[in-house]
Amino acid sequence: MDYKKAASYWSEKEKESLRLEEDTLWKQMVTFIKAHNTCALATGCDDFVRCTPIEYEFKDGKFKLFTEGGLKFQGLEGNNNVSLAIFNSYTGFGNLRGMQVTGTARLIEPWSKEYMDLLAIKKISMENLKKLPTVLFLIEITPVRIDYLSSEFKTMGFDPRQYLCFDEEAVKAEGDI
Repeated sequence: MDYKKAASYWSEKEKESLRLEEDTLWKQMVTFIKAHNTCALATGCDDFVRCTPIEYEFKDGKFKLFTEGGLKFQGLEGNNNVSLAIFNSYTGFGNLRGMQVTGTARLIEPWSKEYMDLLAIKKISMENLKKLPTVLFLIEITPVRIDYLSSEFKTMGFDPRQYLCFDEEAVKAEGDI
């Protein structure tokens, strides 16, 4: 098996792909992200890997995930590089919609302003939070690259798979438009 050749499939196709303008693509991406609320979050380090279905909020160009804990933290402890996927159910090639996000994760300190702001957005009351057996952890994921597959792009005359690469400062400045 030629793993390198297989792994380079999309990067080779990207060299000749018809690309959407970045602002237009970003708006399409944000619309897709906000139309969903659940992703599959992959974490890992050494020979450990975990993929967890988890709810998210998208705010200021970043994914915010509350969680009670779990094995995903075993991966995060040794590696803050993560991937998450958001997708529609498959109903045929003419209706493909899915997204892969590569990014970096950081933990937000419980009870900090960022933490409290997200509690307010999610309408989670302090009283209910204090009834939980453990504090909720907040993971923030800053995208480094987003790959978005949408059959709609093909009908617009573009390649169905589009991507954006970000540097962390650009994501902070741009927010979610």
